[in-house]
Amino acid sequence: MKVVLINPEIPQNTGNIGRTCVANDIELVLVGRLGFELTDKSLKRAGLDYWKHLKLSVYKNFEDFLKTLSDKNNLIFFSTKGKKTLWEASFNPDSCLIFGSESSGLPKDFYLRFEKQLYRIPMSSENVRSLNLATSVGICVYHAIYRIQKQF
Repeated sequence: MKVVLINPEIPQNTGNIGRTCVANDIELVLVGRLGFELTDKSLKRAGLDYWKHLKLSVYKNFEDFLKTLSDKNNLIFFSTKGKKTLWEASFNPDSCLIFGSESSGLPKDFYLRFEKQLYRIPMSSENVRSLNLATSVGICVYHAIYRIQKQF
């Protein structure tokens, strides 16, 4: 499984996500414009001493990342704009869980281009627009792991 962050902006979020990835032997893929340097102290502080164990890949753009995949059917996008919920997604060990930036989400063209692969995390309250990126990734990763384990 891979966690893919497109244009991540906040180093602490990425550090926490990296830590979750290490805990679950999942590759972290950073795509596009980063709002921090990979040597950023905040990033490393959030990832603690686990960062050195992280499987990390970095791509200049999403198309370069796509070229590395043999099966494009394993892409699962998460956004508040998703019409289907996380519970409806099908996961497998090769799934790529894809998240947009903290302030602007996924690139605008993704909402139509990947509409059938777009999911949201259900929330009961209308008082919250979205969850923190690191929280969202954690929810989706552990749900995916659970669903995959139930299949096998």
